[in-house]
Amino acid sequence: MFIGQYNHNIDEKGRLQIPAKFRSVLTEGAIVTRGLDGCLFIYTKSQWQSLIERLSDLPLSQKDARQFSRLMLAGAMEIELDKQGRVVLPAYLRDFAKLKTNVVVAGLFNRIEVWDNKVWAEQQADVESHSDEIAEKLIDFGV
Repeated sequence: MFIGQYNHNIDEKGRLQIPAKFRSVLTEGAIVTRGLDGCLFIYTKSQWQSLIERLSDLPLSQKDARQFSRLMLAGAMEIELDKQGRVVLPAYLRDFAKLKTNVVVAGLFNRIEVWDNKVWAEQQADVESHSDEIAEKLIDFGV
């Protein structure tokens, strides 16, 4: 399980140090892909397998299903931790998420999100200013 928010840097080689609390869950490797809202998603291999099984059940006849599958699957890449707990984020994914040097690594239960720190701050400010409205909408989902 991933929870918490950590500030980290991406070095000139595109390496990101994974927070120490997350590393033990990623020892078997992980998958990084385009996320939603302008971030990257990192999944354990088992969580990734679960996601692709659900995506493979989507109807090919629906354009939104095809496009979402492309977003998540076509850009995905397997990554592994080095001895210092770092992963290399491919340039095309760093470009997608507009990641430069300063990033936020956020644990969201079954995945890690990697955000540009300025974009994260904007996203958090927006969420916090609308938290009551968001909570009301979640009632429909049983939350």
